[in-house]
Amino acid sequence: MVCPWCRIGKKNMNDAIAAWENATGESVTVRYHAFQLDPTLPPEGLPFNNHMEKKFGGAENLRPMLQRVTDAGAAVGVTFKFDQVSRMPNTVLAHRITALLEEEGQAHWVDAVMKAYFEDGRDIAQLDVLVDIARDELGVDPEELKRLLDAGEGSESVTGDQQNAQNIGISGVPFFILDGKYALSGAYPAKQFLEAFQKIKQG
Repeated sequence: MVCPWCRIGKKNMNDAIAAWENATGESVTVRYHAFQLDPTLPPEGLPFNNHMEKKFGGAENLRPMLQRVTDAGAAVGVTFKFDQVSRMPNTVLAHRITALLEEEGQAHWVDAVMKAYFEDGRDIAQLDVLVDIARDELGVDPEELKRLLDAGEGSESVTGDQQNAQNIGISGVPFFILDGKYALSGAYPAKQFLEAFQKIKQG
């Protein structure tokens, strides 16, 4: 949810799927799994700049890195406004909501949360922010969603995804598993997704 390369990789994947479906008439099903880059973040998150400067060795290292990500996003039609981002949020709540949604709504949810964070600077660690996004973007009943979250729903799914990732050696994202056989680790361009789809089709 807060990994810019995941947003770029998701856009590339979607572009590849659209091209594949248009060319072949075959549909592609996408399933989303939770992954936390930093499970040690407190539930309320931390100040973005302070946290990232410590992680990358100061503002002089962080600024060019963010610019590279911004440029890479622009190249594929994805906008990043890091000047709007003030928090590095804990993403457990956002992932739990993903698990509670119907599968057909998950892609739009992930896109909406990433836009809220990367473009609008909203603090997606906050329950009220996430509930508002779910209501406005997917028509989810806010009170019912809060009730489910209060009851701990979605937690088991997130924990299971994290454990599964650890079991198969996933240590970073974006990470894509295609047809249960092929893995792509990184924000690969659409062309490489299409090549992988073709390999799968050929068996």
